[in-house]
Amino acid sequence: MVEIKTDTALEKMREAGRVVANALEAARAAAAVGVRVRELDEAAHAVLTEAGARSPFLGYRPSFAPTPFPAVICASVNDALVHGIPTDDRLRDGDLVSIDCGAELDGWTGDAAISFTVGTPRPADLELIAATQRALDAGIAAATVGHRMGDISHAIGTVVSQAGCGMPTDFGGHGIGRTMHEDPHVANRGRPGRGFPLRHGLTLAIEPMLMASGRDEYRTDPDGWTLRTIDGSRAAHIEHTIAITDDGPRILTLP
Repeated sequence: MVEIKTDTALEKMREAGRVVANALEAARAAAAVGVRVRELDEAAHAVLTEAGARSPFLGYRPSFAPTPFPAVICASVNDALVHGIPTDDRLRDGDLVSIDCGAELDGWTGDAAISFTVGTPRPADLELIAATQRALDAGIAAATVGHRMGDISHAIGTVVSQAGCGMPTDFGGHGIGRTMHEDPHVANRGRPGRGFPLRHGLTLAIEPMLMASGRDEYRTDPDGWTLRTIDGSRAAHIEHTIAITDDGPRILTLP
């Protein structure tokens, strides 16, 4: 069931979204050559604790997962696409890092992700991140009253195709509000003019995930969580929680 949020609820989601943004910035600030990936999780966890927020990631166990997720962030490095578990591995010069984080505050949830490089960046990685950002921007721009879900999906997919990138077809964005994952599903490819109608008060997490190789296939690590590109090529993931309003799309996970 799709829940349309009141303006009061949107304000509460904005507060949760601000916590997410601050946690992501803390994780980014902690990232440097030689730093353990687990330290990024610790930095984000400290922000959530200080804000009195709960992590919807920690202990989360969807049907596909063999174990509950053990951290407050997903930390996906280089060929890891999404759902990477923070480990004691140390970041290296030139790594491409994607961090996904959520926060639940006063019964409402925010969810966002960033991608960035550590140390000396590879030009191809910077372009991949830029293409992922363009795809997200296009999806958000299409999230207007009177459009349909397929318009968001088509806008994202068009940018991805133009960039020559791959994208997993069975993962995408989602509704969000009282819980992290709600209806409706937000596909990253689709046909314009199709799907659920967009209304004031609909809240969505939009999250393109791009693979540099141009292939859509991926594999799952033995941990049952981490998804990787099938050929070892790099991946990037950027996400915002947004509200569709009569005044246009409103990003709820900004600082």
